[in-house]
Amino acid sequence: MDGHADTVVLRPEIDGIAEVFHTHLRQHAYPMHTHRSWTLLIIDSGTVRYDLGRHEHGALDRTVTLLPPQVPHNGTPTTAQGLRKRVLYLEPEQIDPELVGRAVDRPMFDDPLLRHRIHQLHGTLFRQGDLLEAESRLELVSERLRQHLRGTVGSAATADDPGLADQLRDLLDARTVEGVPLAEAAALLHAHPAHLTRVFTRRFGMPPHQYLVGRRVDLARRLILEGGSPAHAASASGFYDQAHLNRHFTRVLGLPPGRYARALRQGSPQRPRPRLNGASARP
Repeated sequence: MDGHADTVVLRPEIDGIAEVFHTHLRQHAYPMHTHRSWTLLIIDSGTVRYDLGRHEHGALDRTVTLLPPQVPHNGTPTTAQGLRKRVLYLEPEQIDPELVGRAVDRPMFDDPLLRHRIHQLHGTLFRQGDLLEAESRLELVSERLRQHLRGTVGSAATADDPGLADQLRDLLDARTVEGVPLAEAAALLHAHPAHLTRVFTRRFGMPPHQYLVGRRVDLARRLILEGGSPAHAASASGFYDQAHLNRHFTRVLGLPPGRYARALRQGSPQRPRPRLNGASARP
């Protein structure tokens, strides 16, 4: 019998993630093997036992597991219902290579915030058009993983930098339609991507991707007010497609753009009918 069921594999269009892998293991046990990537694992149900660096470990549904590249490991589900897991294979350069040894010594983190951020990242990766959100979430996840491995979680936060946040806002305003990758924005503003995301969020009360989506929804709304169709508004305001616009427009305004356009037509004053051949209207 096949030990895998309900398996989904995704090759996301985002730098730093080589693969997304969701599966339900019922009987399969992985033999010793290695990956070229960092293996970032969360479990939705069940438990797993594995060997790493000549030590036996276990992973639970509340924890986060990070297996370093090129280090042999195996894996065996330990419950009758099997194992539901979600995995992100991070490119080797996403986390500093000198931290491999620390990941071997301590591959598991009991950190609800980190697990929630990873859960959010998984959801974003399966939505087309939300690249900046995926990049921002990946940076926050990677930063917290590095903090765990270095033992700096909970250390003093970096000081605010409102000037840097304002510069990013201006860049997003200037490139609302075409967008700007987080790595490019960080290079242009000479800042680390995770730091850029944090200072923007503290300054404006929302992360950069949410600000950009709001700007695009506002632009699409203006285009519809000017008589454009929702399909035209979607493409002209930077959304991936009309479904992408529908999702965010509805979240922001409480109704989809098609219904918004119909309400606009119904609420517009009726123009008088033109007279034919100069004849006056009947009394």
